[in-house]
Amino acid sequence: MTPSPSPRDSVFLKACRREPVPYTPVWFMRQAGRSLPEYLKAREGIPMLESCARPELVAEITMQPVRRHEVDAAVYYSDIVVPLKAIGVDLDIKPGVGPVIADPIRTEADLARLRPLVPEDVSYVTEAVGLLTAELGATPLIGFAGAPFTLASYLVEGGPSRNHERTKALMYGRPELWARLLDRLADITTGFLEVQIEAGASAVQLFDSWVGALSPADYRRYVRPASAKVFAAVAGYGVPRVHFGVGTGELLHDLGEAGADVVGVDWRVPLDEAARRVGPGKALQGNLDPAVLFADEAAIREKTTEVLDAARGLEGHIFNLGHGVLPTTDPGVLTDLVADVHERSRR
Repeated sequence: MTPSPSPRDSVFLKACRREPVPYTPVWFMRQAGRSLPEYLKAREGIPMLESCARPELVAEITMQPVRRHEVDAAVYYSDIVVPLKAIGVDLDIKPGVGPVIADPIRTEADLARLRPLVPEDVSYVTEAVGLLTAELGATPLIGFAGAPFTLASYLVEGGPSRNHERTKALMYGRPELWARLLDRLADITTGFLEVQIEAGASAVQLFDSWVGALSPADYRRYVRPASAKVFAAVAGYGVPRVHFGVGTGELLHDLGEAGADVVGVDWRVPLDEAARRVGPGKALQGNLDPAVLFADEAAIREKTTEVLDAARGLEGHIFNLGHGVLPTTDPGVLTDLVADVHERSRR
């Protein structure tokens, strides 16, 4: 009897492991969500954080882009602040704004509110991942979490910030308190990733959305130890670990040094140059500018060609956007892009 195909044999996971693949795998950050009419219908009248706590709804939303676009991996539908909400942080996701924290974390006493996350806090995640792996079959599921720096920025600022002034003031002015904050967030993040992996996720991605606001020296001193702690903690599971941040062209080598197997690259640095900066031994993910998808077909094809050409000779490449799918993106363009990349990268 022939065994059923396993996610381990998937093109996506092979590329993450820098093994030969028959074609370049494709998935998109934020592929599950606002660009899909079926998502808007499924979530109608349901607040964001509530939707993340309904296992059947999470499974349905996660599957939607897999069915529609035939991407090579699913990414778990959630939000980076879900583990913070799960441990009792008073927060909400406000439409058009983002996560808003009622009582920001800025003092030693505030740290006490950040207790460890245990699996029971997010039992809905375990249930949802179980539903997904049963339906996905050989298609891998990517689990994800927010990196300690980005979570800290939301907690310290009280919400999204353009300049991260309160965050940097704490980081520079009270480095010992900052280190304890990031260490605690590293443990919370690790716990959230472990729940997803143990339930069946085949890979994980750590999103450090705001880390591009730092210089390389500050990243190495104030942030990399916490991110490295997360990657080291989940290394024993043997699943590929992806690290991604925005505006991180100057940090690419350091992001790789934090311990990831795959470094995500935004659209600002060509992949061949990114490979030089990251150094050997890592696969790369990326990196079409999401705004390109609003151009005409010829322009999209031209820019896609640039990405594929720059990726030739890489040790491993996963095609993705340089950040998430924009809300008003035409889903049909994404479907066509997946097919185009598959066709033109076949070996």
